[in-house]
Amino acid sequence: MGEAARVLYEFIWGEFCDWYIELSKPRLYGKTSPRDRETAQHVLASVLKGTLELLHPFMPFITEEIWQHLPGRGLTIMRSPWPKPGRELEDEGAEKEMELLMDITKAIRHIRSEMNVPPGRKAEVLLAAPDEAVRALLNRDGVYVSVLAGAVLKVFPGLKTVPEQAAHAVTRGVEIFVPLKGLIDVDKETARLQKELALVEKDLVRVRGKLGNPGFLGKAPAGVVAKERAKEDELSQKQSAIGKRLAMLQGN
Repeated sequence: MGEAARVLYEFIWGEFCDWYIELSKPRLYGKTSPRDRETAQHVLASVLKGTLELLHPFMPFITEEIWQHLPGRGLTIMRSPWPKPGRELEDEGAEKEMELLMDITKAIRHIRSEMNVPPGRKAEVLLAAPDEAVRALLNRDGVYVSVLAGAVLKVFPGLKTVPEQAAHAVTRGVEIFVPLKGLIDVDKETARLQKELALVEKDLVRVRGKLGNPGFLGKAPAGVVAKERAKEDELSQKQSAIGKRLAMLQGN
């Protein structure tokens, strides 16, 4: 039961809510055809119905309450048959395409978060995709990445020159560049990161001083020493991450 509940939770939050509901919004509220809108509505309703049926053994009262608000429902969810897998709906190609779009979205979001880009500000994003099929996918469905990552995408086979002061990431063979000049206050963000780096390095010196002290290593309980070693690893990783962000801001 525990494993089944975990898988359901990950699907509902990690795929249906975080991704499909958000991805469907341009089709529901944007300039789209009635057929596209109806398709999105049908998929949303169908997945919600099936999800409620799967959740019912774990959450009988809540699922019944939601069930009573569904259009075209049966009298009670308790009499609804257990969902059967629809093998005819499986599409490995579509799954791979979706995984690529999701990975690019995650990479852009990560850059925005690391570089402290204001949430409401659109970022220009340059995508270098040597693969023609990938470029076709990005030109066709890049709007979903734009919506979810707050980005304006420009797709190229490759870039002859790398933009200065640009954050950079690579995922699935696609290079991602986010020019930072004009997007954030580079000087202010550099100063903030330098201050943060100084604090991290100060803590790192202190922890390494402890770990380099034979008296501490000989007298401290093993659990305390292990905790300090873990702290050293964490601070070292943080130092490296901040250094990389500073290098991006400085155009190195």
